[in-house]
Amino acid sequence: MHTMTTGNAIANRGLMTNIFENIAVGMENEAFIELLSRPGIRIERIVSNGHFTPVNAPFDQEDDEWVLLLRGSASLWIDGDGVRDLRPGDHVLIPAHRLHRVTRTADNEPTVWLAIHFSQTGDQSSKP
Repeated sequence: MHTMTTGNAIANRGLMTNIFENIAVGMENEAFIELLSRPGIRIERIVSNGHFTPVNAPFDQEDDEWVLLLRGSASLWIDGDGVRDLRPGDHVLIPAHRLHRVTRTADNEPTVWLAIHFSQTGDQSSKP
């Protein structure tokens, strides 16, 4: 299993036309591809291969995040809600500043997420 790291975003620049194209397998770090960014909203594809968030490093994001699991499987811990297992088609809204972490993703296949980060103020300047 691999721990999650941030800062590996790749600008899409309009090159991706299918959410499932160019999915890498066995990567050391998660792959974040920004699909769209506008004031107040950022949409990205995330590909995980056995990645997880360390227990002592939960995410605390400035903006709300809605995630949809497209492929693979994962478990997500959200402060106050506990752990929930996700399978393709499952989605969840994570409010801003709600501590959360991925406790596991499938290690035998890529896990593909669609994440939409949005703010109440319309300013989408923060990134995970």
